[in-house]
Amino acid sequence: MCGIIARIGHGDAADTLLSGLENLEYRGYDSAGIAVQNGSGVKVHKCSGEVSDLKSTLSGRPNGNMGIGHTRWSTHGPPTDENAHPHTDTVGDVAVVHNGVIDNYDELRAELKAKGHEFESDTDTEVIPHLIDEYREKTGDTELAVQRAVDTLEGSYAIAAIVDGEEAVYAARKGSPLVLGLDDEEWFLASDVPAFLDHTEDVIYLEDGDLVVLEPDSYRITDLEGQPVDRSVDTVDWDPEDAGKGEYDHYMLKEINTQPTALSNTIEGRIEDGDVDFEDLSAGSFADVDTVQFVACGTSYHAAMYGGQLLRAAGVPTEVLRASEYETTSGPVDENTLVVAVTQSGETADTLDAVRTATSRGARSLAVTNVVGSTAAREADDAIYIRAGPEVGVAATKTYSSQAVTLALLTQQLAADVPDATPAADRAAMLEALESLPEHVETVLETSQAEALARETLDSKSYFFIGSRLGHSVALEGALKFKEITYEHAEGFASGELKHGPLALVTEETPVIAVLTGSGDEKTKTNAIEANSRGAPIIAVGSDGHPLSDVADAQLSIPETHPVWAGLLANVQLQLLSYHAANLLERPIDKPRNLAKSVTVE
Repeated sequence: MCGIIARIGHGDAADTLLSGLENLEYRGYDSAGIAVQNGSGVKVHKCSGEVSDLKSTLSGRPNGNMGIGHTRWSTHGPPTDENAHPHTDTVGDVAVVHNGVIDNYDELRAELKAKGHEFESDTDTEVIPHLIDEYREKTGDTELAVQRAVDTLEGSYAIAAIVDGEEAVYAARKGSPLVLGLDDEEWFLASDVPAFLDHTEDVIYLEDGDLVVLEPDSYRITDLEGQPVDRSVDTVDWDPEDAGKGEYDHYMLKEINTQPTALSNTIEGRIEDGDVDFEDLSAGSFADVDTVQFVACGTSYHAAMYGGQLLRAAGVPTEVLRASEYETTSGPVDENTLVVAVTQSGETADTLDAVRTATSRGARSLAVTNVVGSTAAREADDAIYIRAGPEVGVAATKTYSSQAVTLALLTQQLAADVPDATPAADRAAMLEALESLPEHVETVLETSQAEALARETLDSKSYFFIGSRLGHSVALEGALKFKEITYEHAEGFASGELKHGPLALVTEETPVIAVLTGSGDEKTKTNAIEANSRGAPIIAVGSDGHPLSDVADAQLSIPETHPVWAGLLANVQLQLLSYHAANLLERPIDKPRNLAKSVTVE
């Protein structure tokens, strides 16, 4: 969840650390801090609040050619100055930043206190610099001390540490992401590539158990026994400008508006001669599959629902499971089960745990992710990339669309490969319509009336989103997006469920937003009319001539298209509705309270 960065090389490190933290704030923004080392001690600067607050407290830039930085999403202890990272040992010789959760920190803290170590924060992280200091006293060797310290930790961590008088950065990972960036004159470590994308596109994705030592002109990677480890260098094909806001007021608005490009990248080369063609999964790749399980969290779960609906329609036994509950809800799993992990970052802790559980039971795994080299991509048997490019806004937008399209294509390959499955009768028309999806999204962006509608409904008490079949997952995603960034109460329902309880909450101050895809719309119409008879204003999201034309109080229009893609066009309208409502309410759209982009702790 938290964002960490480290840098060593020639020239001052502080500006690089601060800009890197700004690029990582989607991972947490409760507090921020940096520590630099220049041969005259380790200087720590930190405070509660955002990176901008940290910058405002600095009088000039701390000097030093190496340093570490952190932007926090709070787990242990509230967001205070004392709980901000970096944390140090008692005398301040060792400074550490950490992403993850140390499960045995209470026990370690008690042992260290008994040995005279003094603590100043409520965090689990603070035990780490004290452990390093303790083992340095015993061994006289910092690298060995870091090895022993992390070997003592239980839980998850990505850490980076600097030590007074040593021109080196020490780092290790287990269960939390950490990537090494390589440039001609400097090295970087960070939770995610955007932290240093302005400086280099050459990266090494570190793996659990890796320990890294960076020096000004070299780096080395070992295991926790000190044995050298080889890791391949990858080149990231993201444009550094993709990680900035450009002309937009918010990352979220930029990412909504760049969906045509993201979708074009998602689709490119994957439809050949009327068939689905994934780069590394040839026809027949899934011939031994008889059941499919999708596992995901949050927005990715809604995309998985989209894929699951299409796969069930093809006659493939399919479950869509919340990754956090997988161990108790998965049912029988064997070698003929395909578990599809849907995770934008490829680092979502609950999803990774679900894949590991499934693999231990003999299942085959497939990661659908946005990040090349991510843990999910490395650990799964196969990986498909959604190619959406970097997404910085905490509320996922373009990645949902790209996930849903990727999964829709995957379902068509599965339907063709799995014995006894039945590909869609109108498969050719569906794939042909997909090629127009980026253009149709552009039309929605150019003609949307979502801002005016957001203004008209701004004083509502609650917002209900309903949809049937593919529209159900879109309704859930629309409600999630709305509540995430507006802080207003919003719920999504399968259309037929509105009358089974939630209708009691419907009043004239409860707009009902109905997602109409051209499939299953009669059920949505019936339930919208029931809500309307109780006074609820009805907002239809669909193409002209939809079944609610004579009933709806307002409409957000989408171009006419195949029903499989209509829901994704409706989703763009719902993203815009959420964005404009949040903007009118003056919410911190890119940094919604209590949330972080990538949930890498359980």
